[in-house]
Amino acid sequence: MLKAVIVDDEPKAIQSLMWELSNFNKEIEVMASFTNPDEALTYLEANSPDCLFLDVQMPTIGGFQFLEKLKNIDFAVIITTAYDEYAIKALKHEAIDYLLKPIDSDDLKVSIEKIKKHSDRNVNSLKLERVLSNFNSQFDKKRITINTDGKLLFLDVDDIIYIESDGNYSTLFLQDQKKIVITKKLKEVDAILPEHYFFRIHNSYIINLNKIKAFIKNEGYVIMDSNHKIPVARQRKSDFLEKL
Repeated sequence: MLKAVIVDDEPKAIQSLMWELSNFNKEIEVMASFTNPDEALTYLEANSPDCLFLDVQMPTIGGFQFLEKLKNIDFAVIITTAYDEYAIKALKHEAIDYLLKPIDSDDLKVSIEKIKKHSDRNVNSLKLERVLSNFNSQFDKKRITINTDGKLLFLDVDDIIYIESDGNYSTLFLQDQKKIVITKKLKEVDAILPEHYFFRIHNSYIINLNKIKAFIKNEGYVIMDSNHKIPVARQRKSDFLEKL
């Protein structure tokens, strides 16, 4: 029997989902349900379900902000949302799913099968990162999600000045002079960044276009807000100038 928790600010939505689960599926038991996200966070810090049904739009804490506040996510996450069905299809992954409200019984059964197939909890945070990254790229252009040191970081793109490659690692240089080292190649980082904010100016560097202080044309480098000098690759110069 799979153990589930439901978090939704609408009591009717919770009642509807619980009715679906109890009437059409005997494999999931609802451990607890919450309309208050703060109470749910407290509960989840002390209890570990197999899956979480989470509303993405709540007035006090949004669904993704809710996930950010959790110290550990070792369970499958099913997002419940009223977003357009066609957008949702682009966001679906094997172990983590989206359910369109009002929730359809057949869609719920498919989600449950996905939870059952992916009992390896170690992959859930990685899959969640990809889903959140896809969601960010569709709906929230100013936030990205990074998986590092066993936790998910939600970063505002305005806080990132530039990213530097170091082989299989990349270092993010932030506005507050902090650095974040992640186990991703620069190409992988580039893929999750909104392209109208960032530009890969060199094989080893991606810069935030809004953080450029000066472009020294004759010497071929930019000066960032942090006063770091970043070289401009010759083959990328014309594309860079078009971005400015």
